[in-house]
Amino acid sequence: MRPPLQNRVTPTGDIIATAHRGMFTGNRGIIHDPATRTLTRRWASRAWLTCVCEFKGQRREVMGGRSWTELFFLDEATALSAGHRPCFFCRRDDANRFRAAWQEGNGVRGVLARDIDTVLHGERLSGRKKRLHALTMPLEQLPGGAMVQEGADSFLIVQGRALAWSPAGYREAQRAIKDAMLLTPPSTLRALLAGYRPVLHPSATGL
Repeated sequence: MRPPLQNRVTPTGDIIATAHRGMFTGNRGIIHDPATRTLTRRWASRAWLTCVCEFKGQRREVMGGRSWTELFFLDEATALSAGHRPCFFCRRDDANRFRAAWQEGNGVRGVLARDIDTVLHGERLSGRKKRLHALTMPLEQLPGGAMVQEGADSFLIVQGRALAWSPAGYREAQRAIKDAMLLTPPSTLRALLAGYRPVLHPSATGL
């Protein structure tokens, strides 16, 4: 049995190897070597996309050619936390809803996808590392789908509760969260506050 490829994105934007595939795919451009099916960089484009895993019956060989590098996410909240946005090609309706909420939450109009990408690129990175942001509201007031970081652990907020993230799904937090930093980019957080509802893994809604 082949070992899993390094193509699963965590809430911090890191890309790890795990057998768990997740609910969504996506990409950051071409960031792999097809000969070895290994990553050569973390991104090649400011357009970090979240796509559906099945689209019009098309099938792709993961990291099999010089096309975009297939990445995978536990759910959409994880992808948003890492700094991705919905794809306007395979998820047009979701992307339009996200853009409308992003515009409303950020007080702008006439925004194009590349405008969102430019803002997100500044919010998701500090040098080559994930940018963390200070919380501007109590944890329990964060909108559903927002994610925070405390120490080495990432947490999803659902109805004011913090759920611990893992590649396999969510579980109840085993401790109180007292000193968290915001993982979800602030402009995306404002889109969530304006009403965008990301798709969550079933383990989040069943707890």
